[in-house]
Amino acid sequence: MPRTIAFANQKGGVAKTTTTLAISAALAERGRRVLTVDMDPQGALTYSTGIDPDALDETVNDVLVRRLPVEKVVVTREVDVVPANIDLAGAEAILLAKTGREYALQRALRDVGDTYDFVLIDCPPSLGILTINALTAAQEVVIPLQCEALSHRGVGQLIETLADIRHFTNPDLEIFGLIPTMYDGRSLHAREVLNDVGRRYGVTVLEPPVKKSIRLAEAAQAGLSILAYAPGHAAADAYREHARQLDDRRVDVKLQPEGVS
Repeated sequence: MPRTIAFANQKGGVAKTTTTLAISAALAERGRRVLTVDMDPQGALTYSTGIDPDALDETVNDVLVRRLPVEKVVVTREVDVVPANIDLAGAEAILLAKTGREYALQRALRDVGDTYDFVLIDCPPSLGILTINALTAAQEVVIPLQCEALSHRGVGQLIETLADIRHFTNPDLEIFGLIPTMYDGRSLHAREVLNDVGRRYGVTVLEPPVKKSIRLAEAAQAGLSILAYAPGHAAADAYREHARQLDDRRVDVKLQPEGVS
């Protein structure tokens, strides 16, 4: 079975989708077979791979609600994508009425079998049933972290939620680490947040930080990962290093059993 990794942060605008796509592309560069799953009704990952979300007939919504096989909705771009669009917003209400609602994505991904080495899930910026599905299906969590105070505060809240997921639906869930994104090393505040967050929460901060760059936004607009859009860019190299760490290193951070204050 593939390694399934959720990229989660309930705060929006922290480069979560950018990170999911870039690491997926970097793993594919390393010869790994990669499936990405867009669990955000805004369809940011779908759009960032050059797919028009509004033109899709079938998406991850049909996988979760109608139990359509995953392979029926996969679209191949740089990596294979299970796309999403605004229809997914309606899945939340439908899933809430179903027994075993937290396990819908996990059940669907069982059909993937050994087709892929990695499944990377882009979670929505919330802690609702779609994110719970992603965290229940995953073995590991990567937390993209913008190095500023509000994002820092959100990490503690997310870790509390992860502890609840571990207690109720996924006892083997582990945190792989934090990836600092949109980093400006000239800012004292950014440096202080980066130095404090790993120590405060007992979570590995993965190096190197991904520096802020307009190239990342340009890549998304072009429907490409930063690796395809600007392969020699520093951000592309940073994401290659994170992919190497994911590919080479076993998880070594256990979730804390209780919430972190």
